[in-house]
Amino acid sequence: MKNIVILGSTGSIGTQVLDIVARLPEKFRVVGLAANNNVEQIVRQANQFGVSNVCIGVAAGRTQEIAARLNARNPGVFQGVEGMCALATLPEADLVVVAVAGAIGIKPTHAAIAEGKTIALASKEVLVAAGEPTMRLARQKGVPILPIDSEHSALFQCLQGAPDNSIEKLFLTASGGPFRATPREQLQTVTPEQALKHPTWNMGGLVTINSATLMNKGLEIIEAHWLFDVPVEEVEVVVHPQSIVHSLVRFRDGSVLAQLGLPDMRLPIQYALVYPERLNTDLPRLDLTACGALTFESPDPQKFPALGLARRAAEIGGTMPAVMNAANETAVSLFLQGKIPFLGIMKTVEYVMERHEPVEPAYQNVLEADAWARETALHCDI
Repeated sequence: MKNIVILGSTGSIGTQVLDIVARLPEKFRVVGLAANNNVEQIVRQANQFGVSNVCIGVAAGRTQEIAARLNARNPGVFQGVEGMCALATLPEADLVVVAVAGAIGIKPTHAAIAEGKTIALASKEVLVAAGEPTMRLARQKGVPILPIDSEHSALFQCLQGAPDNSIEKLFLTASGGPFRATPREQLQTVTPEQALKHPTWNMGGLVTINSATLMNKGLEIIEAHWLFDVPVEEVEVVVHPQSIVHSLVRFRDGSVLAQLGLPDMRLPIQYALVYPERLNTDLPRLDLTACGALTFESPDPQKFPALGLARRAAEIGGTMPAVMNAANETAVSLFLQGKIPFLGIMKTVEYVMERHEPVEPAYQNVLEADAWARETALHCDI
């Protein structure tokens, strides 16, 4: 029986984590839940799974009301980043699922690692913005960081049993998004409604637009660099529209291993939760005879400049990846509000990166760089 804490329990990943927990009641006990402002849902989740400790965003407040509505005998209701740190370091917790959006996930992740808790990581910002200090701390404490992203989970699975220094290349697959075959000149007039129509995955607004620009793959390049301790130039992106092959590893002898599965996030979530076991929870199976042809192509660097920007940010290091990520999130928000064109997203990111002087990615530096990047992106002249 593993005791788990879920940071971001009301989001897409968090709710699917709880779906897996419900399928394996003999394997897990949820001891802590954290959400930003969805009070109604976190109360329902806590009562359904018998959770005593919950954390809500400072803006949501209502701690006394939440405590009164929980069925637990002595409920603990926490707030904000410090509250997430309290949950992440509960003495009884074995595994902490980090699925919160933004740089706020860094501090509770570090707190959990410092206490020796295993991390199941879904939040990109933890490694994009603070990869070096996060992985250094994990190595010092001997704490495993298990990836939840489907691509990194695929790489992790392919690398089981692989000798050290045996990797030649990591290949992250990308669906190509809704504009894979759209000429670049037509992208200037793309609407938010068009950009939000992802061909294979059902995701939130930011992630879906990141898929359309391929910034999601840029962020994943940086994550893979830190997770698997490989140079950035050894991480490639290949477009695979069917989203069946989730990633591949080419080894130094020329062999290539791939992990295949349906585009269902519950599969990588379950692997992270039960690793190293393989358990049957009646999730849908891939039928190779029904999935048709699997195709692969190289991304167009002119149409998708996000990949080059991400590589540049990783090579510069320091707080530059945090700045790139924050500028992108702000630019995506501006696009969804109709304030900038689709191609303006990457122009905004590049504008902000060109004006940043990176420093060491310590936690406070990352927060300050993040805030600076968002403000600069709001007022950039593209």
